[in-house]
Amino acid sequence: MSYEKVKQAKKLAIGTKQTKKAIEQNKVLEVFVASDADAHITHSIVSMCKERGITVNYVDSVRELGKACGIEVGAATAAILSD
Repeated sequence: MSYEKVKQAKKLAIGTKQTKKAIEQNKVLEVFVASDADAHITHSIVSMCKERGITVNYVDSVRELGKACGIEVGAATAAILSD
């Protein structure tokens, strides 16, 4: 289900750095975090989302999240952005 939301999103921030930057700029509607990603990579993103009241969705796989984003490599995090 969550992968479909990512696939259908018009604007995405893909990867931890881009997701963090988008959160700081208040452009994020929803964040997706791969459950199999290293916790030290995703922890700061999850914390930022909790502070700002942004919904965090967990998905199973880094590889599948990357594929849903339309990239050839895995993605630990991705964010759906507002227009």
